[in-house]
Amino acid sequence: MRLTKTTKILLIASSLWYFGEGLFGPLFAIYAEKIGGDLLDITWAWAFYLVTTGVFYFIIGKYFNHSTYKKHVMIAGYGLNALLTFGYMFVSNPTQLFLLQIGLGIAEALSAPIWDSLFASNMEDTENTFHWSLASGHTHFVSGIAIAIGGLIANYISFDALFLTMGIIQVIATFVQAKLLFLNKSN
Repeated sequence: MRLTKTTKILLIASSLWYFGEGLFGPLFAIYAEKIGGDLLDITWAWAFYLVTTGVFYFIIGKYFNHSTYKKHVMIAGYGLNALLTFGYMFVSNPTQLFLLQIGLGIAEALSAPIWDSLFASNMEDTENTFHWSLASGHTHFVSGIAIAIGGLIANYISFDALFLTMGIIQVIATFVQAKLLFLNKSN
């Protein structure tokens, strides 16, 4: 049941990423309204994100399946996600939100499938249910806490403070993930 250095780094960086992302959670609808969006704009923005993510999962998965640059691409996805998260502070209408959501979908697609692949290939026991429960369960746990904190930040400070906090946390997650580039293959 021992985690390798690689799986530990993956889990720590992922927890940070999900915390940063989770701060926004259900506040997305209120934010979309604040920039002039309505119910359909909210659904379209979310649809653009999900469809883009899904399509690019296939493309990234196929293209980088046997690449020696998987870690680099995943880290670039984390970095792009952090950069685009700061972009929420500059969105002023639904069209800009749609474009931002498409960018965030691409960023996730650059990182998530590769994260899964690296996690699976660095497990000492690939059938270890506990390790897979860590990989899945930590996202819900961390996001749940983050949603509560994100609501407090948006309510008592501002959405800009929320986006700044999210972006900073995601930059930290990117640097933690970048540690993978310096590990020996034996780790």
